[in-house]
Amino acid sequence: MHIDEEPSRLRLIVNWIVDIVVVISIAWFVVFSMGTQITVTGQSMEPVLSQDEMVLMNRLSVRFGKIKRFDIVVFEKEDKKFNIKRVVGLPGETVQIKDGSLYINDEKIEAENGLSQAALAGLAENPVVLAEDEYFLLGDNRENSEDSRFVNVGNVKKSQIRGKVWFRIRPLRRIGLIRSGA
Repeated sequence: MHIDEEPSRLRLIVNWIVDIVVVISIAWFVVFSMGTQITVTGQSMEPVLSQDEMVLMNRLSVRFGKIKRFDIVVFEKEDKKFNIKRVVGLPGETVQIKDGSLYINDEKIEAENGLSQAALAGLAENPVVLAEDEYFLLGDNRENSEDSRFVNVGNVKKSQIRGKVWFRIRPLRRIGLIRSGA
């Protein structure tokens, strides 16, 4: 009777170790793909995101999904710093800001919360034609945002976009999902 107990105990320990390894692997995958922490710097995305808030970025949504108009994305500038902005222009579109309003392919965009407004046109004073791998990004706080309207940012290539912002984890009083669409 003692002989039969050894293999079953060993099998139980091996199964337990395999379960732990699988759970750790799944947790690592989820955190790496959907849980990259980004700290918000500046006021360019207020009121949705404020200075020093911590958000989670989903890398998989960009790699395997589609970037849509009004998604909030994290992109990397040439100086290797991460920035958070909202997508307004998609590949192949023509973006222009006229009389304080956003136009895509010569059609005025209607959106909630002033997302279709911009007093300062910058580079978008004249039509900006996006290549098949480029996006036009704006900060929500249009008057305090360094974004695609300016030469030092310009059109953002898909290869620069690291992920979509989807969840706020700090401060605790504002924890929750971040709504992207207009």
